[in-house]
Amino acid sequence: MVVWSTTAVPRENRLAAVAVLPQGLEQEGCQELATLGATDVEPLRRAASFRADMACLYRLHLQARLPFRLLREVGRFPCQGRHDLYAGVQQALDWEHWLHPSMTFRVDVTGTAPGLNHSHFSALQVKNSLVDEQRNIWGERSSIDLEEPDLALHLHLNRGEATLSIDGSGGSLHRRGYRAAMGAAPLKENLAAGLIRLSGWNSKVPLVDPCCGSGILLIEAVSMAIQQAPGLNRSFALEGWADFAPELWERECQRARQRRRTAPELPPVIGFEQDPHIADQARANIDAAGLNGLITIHTGSFEQQVLPASPGVLVCNPPYGQRLGANDDLENLYRNLGQFVKQQASGWQFWLLSGNAAVTGALRLKACRRIPVSNGGIDCRWLHYAIR
Repeated sequence: MVVWSTTAVPRENRLAAVAVLPQGLEQEGCQELATLGATDVEPLRRAASFRADMACLYRLHLQARLPFRLLREVGRFPCQGRHDLYAGVQQALDWEHWLHPSMTFRVDVTGTAPGLNHSHFSALQVKNSLVDEQRNIWGERSSIDLEEPDLALHLHLNRGEATLSIDGSGGSLHRRGYRAAMGAAPLKENLAAGLIRLSGWNSKVPLVDPCCGSGILLIEAVSMAIQQAPGLNRSFALEGWADFAPELWERECQRARQRRRTAPELPPVIGFEQDPHIADQARANIDAAGLNGLITIHTGSFEQQVLPASPGVLVCNPPYGQRLGANDDLENLYRNLGQFVKQQASGWQFWLLSGNAAVTGALRLKACRRIPVSNGGIDCRWLHYAIR
C-alpha cells in the first residue's frame, strides 16, 4: 500500500478542507484521507476535516472512494447576522477572477447563526452579496444553476462563525461513471466501498455476494483490490477553478492510472442473483467498470449455488422492506439465507447490511459485530457473523 508523503509541504501552504462522508464511515474516511496524503485529519459528524496541498487535493478527487464531496475552504469570518455574512462573502475571494457573470453558481448552506436560521434565507444572502459584487465590477450578474453550476459554494454557520468553501466535486463523488444499470434499491458506491473496507477482505480469499443485485459491492471490492482509481472516468468542478493547474492535474491523473494492477491475480469473486434481468444489469455494470473476467455473476437463487471450497468472505445487502415493500416474503428469504450459510459457509466470514432487525432475526445467527451506518437515510447495521 502506497502512503503519500507530505513532509515537503509547509503547513501554511496546505489548504483547509472537509470531506463529506457517509454516516458511520467517518473513521474509515479519515484513514483513507491520511493514506492519500492529507494531514491534520479529524473526524466530524458525517465528515472529516483535513489539510492538503493542491496536488493532494487533486489526488483525493481522483482516488478517494468514501467521500460524497470534497470542500475547499476559501474564507472563514465572524458572523453574527446577515450583514456580517454579506460583507464576509465579498471579502472571502477575489471574485473578479473566480466568478465571471458568464458562469453559473449555486449555494448550499448548513448550520445557523443569529438571524440566519433557515438555509434558503442564508443562501439568498450569499447570492445577494455575490451578484452585488459582480454588478459593481461588470454591471451584470451570474445566473443560478442548481443542477450543474460552474461554481458550487458551501456555507457552514456554527457558533458565530461562517466558513465558505468551494466544492471541487461537481456531481457527488459516489458516482463513478460505470453505473448505467441499477436495481430497485441501489446501494451508493462510496458506502459499498466503505462496507468492503470494514469487512477486512484482503483480496487473498474468495469473495461472494449471495444476493448481489446490480453488483455494486463486488465491483467496489475488486476496484479497490486492483487499485483502480474511481475518479478517472468523470469530470470535476475543480477543473473550472480560477487557480486550476492543468499540468499538476495531469500528473496526478497519470499517477492514478499507473497504480492500477495490469494483470491482477484474484481469488474467485462471485455474485448470485435470482432475477435474470438484474443479473444482466450486474454484468453490464462490471463491463462498464472495466472489470470483465474478474467478477462472475451466476443467475439463480443462492440456494442453487455452491460456494468455493476455500473459506472466504460473504457480503450481502438483501432487501429489508424499507423501500421494496412489506409484501415480499422477507422472513422466508432471510431464513433460507441463514440455512445456506450454515450449510455451506463453515469457516467463512459473513457480513450483512441490515435495515430491519425483525427480518434479520430470521437468519438464526448471532452477530459478533454490529457497526451502525446509514444507507440513504435508513438506520442500518453492518453485521458480522463468524460462521463455524
